[in-house]
Amino acid sequence: VLRTLSTSDDVQDRETEKGRLEEAYEKCDRDLDELIVQHYTELTTAIRTYQSITERITNSRNKIKQVKENLLSCKMLLHCKRDELRKLWIEGIEHKHVLNLLDEIENIKQVPQKLEQCMASKRYLNATDMLVSAVDSLEGPLLQVEGLSDLRLELHSKKMNMHLVLIDELHRHLYIKSTNRVGQRTKEKGRISSLVKDASPVPLMDVTNLSTPRKFLETSQFGTPGSSSMRETSLLEIKEDTDLDPEENSTVFMGVLIKGLAKLKKIPETVKAIQDRLEQELKQIVKRSTTQVADNGYQRGENLSQENQPR
Repeated sequence: VLRTLSTSDDVQDRETEKGRLEEAYEKCDRDLDELIVQHYTELTTAIRTYQSITERITNSRNKIKQVKENLLSCKMLLHCKRDELRKLWIEGIEHKHVLNLLDEIENIKQVPQKLEQCMASKRYLNATDMLVSAVDSLEGPLLQVEGLSDLRLELHSKKMNMHLVLIDELHRHLYIKSTNRVGQRTKEKGRISSLVKDASPVPLMDVTNLSTPRKFLETSQFGTPGSSSMRETSLLEIKEDTDLDPEENSTVFMGVLIKGLAKLKKIPETVKAIQDRLEQELKQIVKRSTTQVADNGYQRGENLSQENQPR
């Protein structure tokens, strides 16, 4: 505007230019008034929204400023109470440890009852794990608890005698259960032969296919160097199935017994007991087998003629 007025030649041109500008300003004001009238609602809403946003921003700034001041005050107070807070934190840890010990004591008090149940159901591996864990706890973290002295002596005594029960079960499956299968097959063949009245002598039994403890440990007597690691893996993977009869599979049951003896660290005593009782057990096998053969022969002799009776 100043440039236009300054470049005018005379006063008349300036007045003319001034009048044109004033007319343009008036037209602009009229147009602005019309637009304000047309968009009055939107304009009012926008102004109110802007005011609200401005107020909220101002309030937020004030609150942030107050929070900063409170944080600084808390920091100063915490710095002054640091020793007390450390003491309370240590006491909290101690109380938590005491609660854990109380829970462990409550569980250990139930061990004798659970142990009897496991032994009655012949879940020897679970019983061994439970007993070893309880004795380790009683002789470790709970050693200073005087109220558990009787329970400690009781469980320690059970642990000392536990391997005797496992060794007896192992011998029963080694020498009695395994030979019972042979005796049962002999009786079945005797019954079949008596039904068909076969006068020929009973053939020798093929025992090469019978499952034995050795076959559970290794597939061949002359294995490769890697077979030992396979045997260890198979023994470590043995687990008790609570849904099945523990003595249904004799070889797995003997593996469970050996694993339990290993957890009790009684393998040397087990080997010595097997060596000491080997001759006696083998004599008992011969005695039982002789009795079975004699009884079978006597029963067949009643159905056979005198000349074909077994000697």
